[in-house]
Amino acid sequence: MKKRKSSKKNKSISIKKYRGRLDLNIGIILFAVVLFYLLITVVSYLGRDKISVYEVRKGSIVRDNSYTGLVIREEEAVNAETDGYISYYQNENSKVKTGTNVYAVSAEKIDTEKNDKNTAEGISLNPDLQNAIILQLQNYNENYNGNDFSTVYSLKNGINTSLQDTYNVTRTQQLAAVIEDSGIEVTSYQAPRDGIVAFTVDGYENLTKESFTPEHFDLTEYESTVLSDQMQIRAGDPAYRLITSENWSVIVPLDEATAENLIKDEVTSIRVRVDKDSESMWADISLIEKDGEYYGCLDFDNSMIRYAEDRFLNVELILEDETGLKIPKSSVVDQKFYVIPQDYMTTGGNSSSSGIMVRNKDGSMEFVPVDIYDVSDEGEVCISRDDVEEGTTIVKPDSDESYVIGKTRLLQGVYNINKGYAVFKKVRILCENDEYYIVREGEDYSLSNFDHIVQNGKSVNADDVVFQ
Repeated sequence: MKKRKSSKKNKSISIKKYRGRLDLNIGIILFAVVLFYLLITVVSYLGRDKISVYEVRKGSIVRDNSYTGLVIREEEAVNAETDGYISYYQNENSKVKTGTNVYAVSAEKIDTEKNDKNTAEGISLNPDLQNAIILQLQNYNENYNGNDFSTVYSLKNGINTSLQDTYNVTRTQQLAAVIEDSGIEVTSYQAPRDGIVAFTVDGYENLTKESFTPEHFDLTEYESTVLSDQMQIRAGDPAYRLITSENWSVIVPLDEATAENLIKDEVTSIRVRVDKDSESMWADISLIEKDGEYYGCLDFDNSMIRYAEDRFLNVELILEDETGLKIPKSSVVDQKFYVIPQDYMTTGGNSSSSGIMVRNKDGSMEFVPVDIYDVSDEGEVCISRDDVEEGTTIVKPDSDESYVIGKTRLLQGVYNINKGYAVFKKVRILCENDEYYIVREGEDYSLSNFDHIVQNGKSVNADDVVFQ
C-alpha cells in the first residue's frame, strides 16, 4: 500500500521575546525616599556651622578684692613698775575687770610647772565645763551646714572661751598657792581698767585712724615681741597689752578706681571675708585720703577678741555676690519686640492660646495668636514682630478702644532649644565676670535650671531648627 502524502506543508512558528512589565515594590520606593531624605539631611548638617549647646545650671559669681589690712584697736601697752621675773595670773586674751590681778613680779623665778599641771587637771575634771562644751557641740551638730565652714571656727572659739574662763579662775588660784608655798616675796599688779589681756606688743598700740602712715604697711620692717611667763623684765618694759574696747578697725590701701566706685555707688557698708578663718562679717566702710592715696577704713563692733593677736589681716572686700542661673556671655543677644498694653491680650479661636483681636481694613475682626516674651511692671506685653505688622490696629476685648502697633522695646535674652528649635527667652542680668552672667531665676518667660541654650546666640535666628 502506498502511503498518502499529506496535503499540508509543515509550518514554522516564530517565537519573539517581549520585555516583561516592571513590577513596582512600594517598600523599595519608601526606602529610597527615606534614604534620599537622610542623605540630604546629613549633607545639610555637615555643611552648616556647628551649634554649641550649653546646659543652664545654678551658680554664683563673687567679685572681690583682696588686701592686707592694718588692724587698729583701742589698746595700750602696760609697762612693768619694777625689775624681776614676771608671772601671769591670766591667760592670753583673758577678759579682766578693773583691779583684777594680771601679773606678779619676783626677784627670782617661781616654779609654775606644777601650777600649769594642776590647772589643766582642774579643767578636765570640772563637770560644769564639760556640760557647757557638750551643749556647744550638740548645737553645732543640730545646725550643721556643710557649705558654711566658718561655723567650725565659731565652735572652736566658743570652746576656747569656755576653757579660758575656767582656766583663768583656776590659774589665778593655783598661782597664788604656788607663790605662798614658795616663800618668795612677790608684788602683784592689777588691771587699771576693764579690758582684754594680750601678751604681744609691737609699738603700734597707740596708732589711730589719723596717725597711721604708708610706712606702717611695710611688713618687712614690722616686729612684734611675745611676752612669756617667767621672763625677766625691767621697770618700764611692756608687761602686757590691754585692749579696752570691742570696736576695732582694719585699714586697707585702695586703688583710685576702686575708691571712685565706692564713692559713686555710695557704699557705706560692705561684706568682708577674713582669710585667717574664712569668717564673713559686715563692716561699715569709709574712705580716707592721705597725700593723694586712698584707704578704706573698715569698722567692726564685734569679733575683736578673735583677732586680738593680729596686727595685719588678709581680707577680701566682697563688692558683688550674686546667685542665680549661670550662662555664657556669648549666648546673650538683643532682640526688638512690639509692645502692646496687657489689657489688649485675649484668648480665642479653637484653643485657649493667647492672642489679639486685629481689625482688618474692611472693618472685620480677626483673632491672631501671639506668643508673650515679657510683661513689664507697667503692664506692657512684648510680642514678636513676626506675628503682626507695624501699623496694625488691635481692639481691646469687650470695648471699642483700639491701639496701633508700633512701639518697640529691646530685650536681652538667649535662644532656648529644649524643643529642637530656637525660642527667645528674656534674661535679667544680676552680675557678671569675664565669661559668664548670673541671671535671675524663677522669672516668667525666662530660663529654668537645666534648660538648653545656644552658646553663641548670634549663630542662630528665632525658630531655626537646632540639632543637639
